[in-house]
Amino acid sequence: MLLIHVPKLTNRLGYTLNVLLKHVLRAEFGITTDDAQFQAYEGTKLCYGPHQIADGPYIKSCNLLFETSIEEQEPRPFQRNGQWMMFPVYGHDTDLPFDPLAATFYMVSRYEEYLPHREDEHGRFASQECLAVQSGFADEPVVDQWALMLQQIIEKHYPDHTWPARHYRFVQTVDIDAAWCYLHKGIFRTMVGTLRDIFVRHDLPEVGRRIRVLLGREKDPYDTFDYILEQYKKRPGSKLIFFTLVSDYDQYDKPANHQNPHTRDLLQHLDDYASMGIHPGYDALEDPKVVDNDTRRLENILHRTISKSRYHFLRLQMPKSYNTLIRAGLKDDYTMGYADITGFRAGISSPYPFYDLERDHETELILHPFCVMDTTLQRYLKLSPEEGLERYRTLIEKTKTVGGTFCFIIHNQNLCDLYGWEGWREVYEQMLEMAKPTEHHD
Repeated sequence: MLLIHVPKLTNRLGYTLNVLLKHVLRAEFGITTDDAQFQAYEGTKLCYGPHQIADGPYIKSCNLLFETSIEEQEPRPFQRNGQWMMFPVYGHDTDLPFDPLAATFYMVSRYEEYLPHREDEHGRFASQECLAVQSGFADEPVVDQWALMLQQIIEKHYPDHTWPARHYRFVQTVDIDAAWCYLHKGIFRTMVGTLRDIFVRHDLPEVGRRIRVLLGREKDPYDTFDYILEQYKKRPGSKLIFFTLVSDYDQYDKPANHQNPHTRDLLQHLDDYASMGIHPGYDALEDPKVVDNDTRRLENILHRTISKSRYHFLRLQMPKSYNTLIRAGLKDDYTMGYADITGFRAGISSPYPFYDLERDHETELILHPFCVMDTTLQRYLKLSPEEGLERYRTLIEKTKTVGGTFCFIIHNQNLCDLYGWEGWREVYEQMLEMAKPTEHHD
């Protein structure tokens, strides 16, 4: 077992070691503050702190993990041999020129999101406020890279130490904002949509498509669920999760009626073949009751407990959004990412526990970061299908290199091959081929 010596064990320090060693490297470790115990230990060991107290691998610390307040920091990102680093330290005795633990904590706790910052029009932390974006390493899973650097310096001193194998994983997530384009909308919404197509958009071909779908002569363009399941079954070893919106209809939430028997049948059908999670409505950011109500609605439909979530519009504020999920009894969240850019918002591809910086403690809520969303590529970045596929390829390769988890978001309606999404279905299939694991690991 790896024994780590620290001058003082704080919540921040214990959490960071937990993220790097348990959740990323999957290694067993112990922690001690006893100098004599550490010096007498004959197994693999690592010293972390302001001073080295024994021979062996040593990481010089800065102060971040020994503080309890939330205040402006000086991460000072820099590159060394093509690798991004933060929180530089100086001294001939340290094995690394930076503090990887402080850097990890700063990234995964989303420390900068607790500091004064600019929000976008939806109340979200603006991506351009992010240090990784400003510095140019948002597309790098730097925390996974730092964990592997830590492993390498320990291996340099202890070449016989064995480490658990790290296996690349692939998680496909589908947001169901609108299950159908035309079907099961009710008479009023159908009439309003038809009149809008005729008198506002002057789109007679769309009127014709609506009529054919309603008459059963053509499949609803948003109903791509069997296609998604078919593609999933072709590639074993991946994971598929649907996040469904069941909130009340309003300006930003336009789901299928959760009381409609067709909606209930669809969700129960998907639950038979994949995992299901809740997609809390837009107003959940201001009103925590929305999370409770939406979760109970989905549980009522599926007749089982729901544990997974992703906020609609990715409306996330630290720490209240995650604390809302914890109070609602949810265990896993998939909101950690950006709507307008690709990349690793927390600098990490591996799932890890949420740390409440205000209360200074680790929670049981597990965060599953995603690094790319279909609408980001097509709508925000305005990439062509070919350019989008290359962005997928780059992110997949970076994730595979560190043995991380490639998690992405797609929407059922964006696989319709219509409305500006022509050519993206082929991108989806090619991306699935690139992303699939070569071996299956649970």
